[in-house]
Amino acid sequence: MTLPLIEKYRATCFKEIKGQDTIIQEVTNFLKTFPMKKALILNGPVGVGKTCIAIALAKEFNLELFELNASDLRNRSKLDEVLKPATAQKSLFKKGKLILMDEADGITASDRGGLPELLVLIEKTQHPIIITANDIWQRKFNLLRKKCQLINLKELKDEIVLEILINVLEKEKVPDREINLKTINTIAKKSRGDIRAALNDLQTVLKLGQEAYISEEIEREKQENIFNALKNIFQAPTDKKTISIFNNTKLELNEILLWIEENIPLEYKGKALAKAYNSLSNADLFKGRIYRQQYWRFLVYQNFFLSAGISASTKLKNKKFIKYQKPSRILKIWLSNQKNAKKKSITIKYAKFTHMSKKKANKESFLFPFILNQQAQIKLDLDEKEQKWLEDKRERIVEENELK
Repeated sequence: MTLPLIEKYRATCFKEIKGQDTIIQEVTNFLKTFPMKKALILNGPVGVGKTCIAIALAKEFNLELFELNASDLRNRSKLDEVLKPATAQKSLFKKGKLILMDEADGITASDRGGLPELLVLIEKTQHPIIITANDIWQRKFNLLRKKCQLINLKELKDEIVLEILINVLEKEKVPDREINLKTINTIAKKSRGDIRAALNDLQTVLKLGQEAYISEEIEREKQENIFNALKNIFQAPTDKKTISIFNNTKLELNEILLWIEENIPLEYKGKALAKAYNSLSNADLFKGRIYRQQYWRFLVYQNFFLSAGISASTKLKNKKFIKYQKPSRILKIWLSNQKNAKKKSITIKYAKFTHMSKKKANKESFLFPFILNQQAQIKLDLDEKEQKWLEDKRERIVEENELK
């Protein structure tokens, strides 16, 4: 099995980490001055090398690394059971021990959660603790920040990401003709300093080709734009700019309507939910008028209800992270169409063979499973899928009658 590039080329020593020289020096100083500060927080966006720096630190100083993913530790007893022995016991084969608490954003702050216990363990630990987080400035981390040294990491510069990508291509021995410099530059810029995303995109290009990557990138950009638009609609204050939020999404208003319909229940409750659905129904009403009467100027009203109307449903905006969902109604319609497609195609063939209208043939379609025997199916030139539909339909009707 081929390893993903993000695993195959994960930095494991300081020499392999690019663009973080100052950070590496600060982390080294933390370790040398331990226990002046018993824990260090590496805070910064995804893909800038927080975990890699901790792994490299352990290797450079010959320390045993005890890794702990905070998202797996949702309660105090579990955290105490797993982490407390690690903070008290010495390493058998290394000079010492380094404890890595990865993805601290997932720790709960309740009395029964992991955060209060982590604060106690930091006081009692005999080994340095490194904590990684994407956003340590949340209110629940106030006490944790006071007990730890804090280092903020910034996004990597485009030229550094580009250097890493070219280095990976050289190690993979990829010919220049297979992927051009323009595509590599695009990957570097689109990553916005996230080396993990850049390597994943590079792997997509190597696997599917440049054209497939460009198509996928266009689709991903659309999704990123609609996610940002939804966040502004649902969580930002309503103002004059709200009605122009969808201008950069590159999606039709009808598709935006489906996205909003799918995600309203994730953001709104009670009266706000009712108001949001009322605005959505008004947008749908104008959509119908546009199609029936060709009054395209009504697009202004459809856009207004989908943007300002939905946004103004409540003044008490939710600030929590919401994972917005793709519209499921399109999938349901597709499944329904697939379910009826075979019936429709058989009806058309039956109508043509019997010289009757499609409307009349459709009225007789409930009889198809029983009147269209094997000989009739051959005359109608039914394919295997259409024959299978008849067989399945016949079996379901028989089973239903037996149950009655």
